[in-house]
Amino acid sequence: MTLTLTGSTGHLGRLVLDRLPGQVDRLVVRDASRAPAGPESRVTTYGDRETAVAALRGTDVLLMVSGAESPTRRDEHRTFIAAAAEAGVGHVVYTSFLGAAPDAGFTLGRDHFDAEQAIRESGMEWTLLRDNFYTEVLPLFADDDGVVAGPAGQGRLAAVARADVADVAAAVLSDAPAHAGATYSLTGPEALTLAEATARMTQLLGRPYSYREETLEEAYASRRRWTDEQWQLDAWVSTYTAIADGECARVTDDVRRVTGHDARTLEEALGNGR
Repeated sequence: MTLTLTGSTGHLGRLVLDRLPGQVDRLVVRDASRAPAGPESRVTTYGDRETAVAALRGTDVLLMVSGAESPTRRDEHRTFIAAAAEAGVGHVVYTSFLGAAPDAGFTLGRDHFDAEQAIRESGMEWTLLRDNFYTEVLPLFADDDGVVAGPAGQGRLAAVARADVADVAAAVLSDAPAHAGATYSLTGPEALTLAEATARMTQLLGRPYSYREETLEEAYASRRRWTDEQWQLDAWVSTYTAIADGECARVTDDVRRVTGHDARTLEEALGNGR
């Protein structure tokens, strides 16, 4: 079996690679100079069908880490998925988002649903890893004063450790046929409000964090300092409104079912629990 990974220069892909020593045959990267040592690396982008087909030929099982956020991501995903099918890939494992749907409250969840549909229609075997927001990004939501501001209300978030997603991915890739046609919803072990999460981050990380509620209008206005692109503003703000609406509150046992261990807590995830 030839196993190919995308995303190996990013956080998640590198964690998956580390969990599969000697099992990964090929890395598909955008920049060969950044490719981890070991497996063969081939260069392409998700939007370049011709080079993607060449890079993927001979692959039996493919980990497709979702591409960078952009207004063209749907087209890029579909191009790469079509290239994988043309190259003869047998099974694709795709990192999607919890609750991916055409009308998902988190706007980028709609992009993930579109990719899922393309994969289902491709003729390849597939496994979908629907991840909640990563626990590790919660501190990055804070400003310089440690304030996380947004219209999340009292909604709850069952954020998942990136390491748990990597554990699930590695288990699936090690025995892909056993997971064909499966969709796993990957969450942490508990659902916290942002006020609860920031209080625990304060205890753990040794600096003050807090949550401040914003109205929708305030949320959009406060983020316009960084961009005027509406799709990006919608994505940032809908991160919080999806929490407020309960879309991110569901807690599952899929991490345990696939890996045999409990999902990491906030403290375990932010305490460098690789």
